[in-house]
Order: sequence, then C-alpha cells, then structure tokens
Amino acid sequence: RLACAVTYKHSLKYFVTGSSGVPNIPEFMGVVVFNGIQVGYCDSNNKTLKPKQDWAKKMLETNPEKKEWHTNMCFNDQPNFFREMIFMLKQQFSQSEDVHILQRISGCEQDENTGEVTGLTQYGYNGEDFLEFDLKAQMWIALKPEADIIKLRWDADKVRIKHKANSLTQICPEWLKMCVDNGKSSLQTTVPSVSLLQMTPSSPVSCHATGFYPDRAMMFWRKDGEELHEGVDPGEILPNNDETFQMSVDLNVLSFRPEDWSRYECVFQLSDGEDVIITRLNETVIRTNRGGKNTNGEKSSFNSFCFLLLWIVCNSVFCPVFFVLDPTAPGNTSELSSRLNPETA
Repeated sequence: RLACAVTYKHSLKYFVTGSSGVPNIPEFMGVVVFNGIQVGYCDSNNKTLKPKQDWAKKMLETNPEKKEWHTNMCFNDQPNFFREMIFMLKQQFSQSEDVHILQRISGCEQDENTGEVTGLTQYGYNGEDFLEFDLKAQMWIALKPEADIIKLRWDADKVRIKHKANSLTQICPEWLKMCVDNGKSSLQTTVPSVSLLQMTPSSPVSCHATGFYPDRAMMFWRKDGEELHEGVDPGEILPNNDETFQMSVDLNVLSFRPEDWSRYECVFQLSDGEDVIITRLNETVIRTNRGGKNTNGEKSSFNSFCFLLLWIVCNSVFCPVFFVLDPTAPGNTSELSSRLNPETA
C-alpha cells in the first residue's frame, strides 16, 4: 500500500477557556494551534503574550499593530466577553456560584491543492457541547435544549452572523496564510528516524517513527509484501515538542518462528508519496530495556509518552485551554448582554 493521491491541509485553531469559581487557575486561558503545533499562549494572570515558536515571535515583532491588537484581545476584550457570558448563562439557567466553565474552539482549515476553506466555531459549557455555528447555513445550532434561547437571539443578529461567516472564510484564512508564510522554515518535509522497540521478549515489537513533518503519514507492517491487518495495533500520530510528529504500530511476534522474522517489514511513508522507509524485522536491531539498559530510542519514546500524558491531562481537565486571539470572536460585552438577556427583545 503506497499513497497515490496527496491532500494536504493547513489549519489554524483557537481554543479558549473562561471559568468562574475554579481556584488556583486563571479565569481566562488559551492557545493558538497551527498545523497541530502550539504557537502561542496567554492567560489572565500573566499580562504578556507568549509565542511558543521563534517564527511566531518574529511575526509579532515585525507587525506591532497586530501585536497590540492581540494584546488587547487577549487581556481585555476576550476575558471581559467570557466573564460576562458566564455571568449571563448563570442568570439564564438560575445557577449557583459553583464552578462554571465556558469553552470555545474556532478556526479554519484550507486545502493546499484546491484552496477550499472550512471553518468552525463551537462552544461548550460545563463540560458539555452547547452551541456551534453552521457556516454553510449561516446559523447557530443548539447542541442542548438549554441553548435554544441563545441560538434564537444570535440567529436574529444578522450583522453578527455575516461577520462570523466573513471571519471564518476571509479573516482566518488570511491569518493562516501569514502563519504558513512566516513558518515556512519549519514546514519543510522532514523524514523521521525509525526504530524497532520491545519492552520484554513477550511484548509486541513497536515500529516507532519520530521527527517527521507534516503529520500526514502512514505506517504499517507487511509480510511477504502484503499488508497485515491481524496481530497489529496502530497508534495515533502525536506531536513532539519541536514541531515534528511521531507515530508507532505494534506487531505481535509471540508466535513467530525465528526463521520467519525476515519476512516481516515495517513501512513508513509520508503523504507526498516519495519518502518511504522500510525496516525489516530483525532481532539484532530491536532496542530493548532488558537488564535496565535504556537506548536513545527508548528515552525518546519515554519523553514522548510523558508529553502525551501531559497533553491528555491538560485536555481532560480543561479541554480547550488553548487560545491567543480569535479573529472570529465577538468582542463587545454590552452587545453580548443584550443578546443573552431574555428580558431584552
């Protein structure tokens, strides 16, 4: 199995969390994620934008007006918007002063070949999906019955609907292009290192690739040139902390005869169809930790696991805690009040 058609998409996504009644964390937090990589962070406790990539830092430094706009949105408009919205929701639903969390994910994705743009905006409240914007229909969709009244008021605001659609189809793609242009040096195709790892003699052999870019790749085991579907356990593509990615696929070798090992191969291929790495199953090249010895490959895998664990914990507790500045977000809290208040026509 080799890739014959290539579809590559660039994405820019904003994740933001506003909260009340949660001790020891900022009321407002967020990150912007470009092509699956975190490129910036801000929160209401630290009044400084924190670019996470060198090219993102340079992009802000060379565009002071955008840095000023980002700063205002991150430490003024958006925290106020989320604070006011949580207050209105608590009134709307007659809720107490317990913990309440409002989340939003929004952004856009563009096909590099066709130029087709897709956009998304979705809100979650207290851990449940709440509202989402249907870009094609240009209307809000209530994901819970409690959100119906807000959906009706937001749909009635045709100016804001038009602004939302324009933001997702025009403004966000423009910002996405800026990220692509400024991050070109980090967007070059990178071929990974591929290793065979095994914890114990009875454990599966893991074919592990790390350090590749972009995150469009396939990896599989084959026997005598034919792809295997039984006895294999493919893993997800996961981010490293250097803008590259990693993935692995396990092969159960417990019943294999030694003379048959050479019939098995691990195949890694990037989406461009050109970079193919074939690694033959060979016991002499498998990296293990038997006898307490750790190889570089195992250290890399352990560090990657720790990174994944932190990612899972972060997402399970705060989910979208990632946002810097969302060009699609409303920023007028008085307007929000008039749209949410059920006493207002």
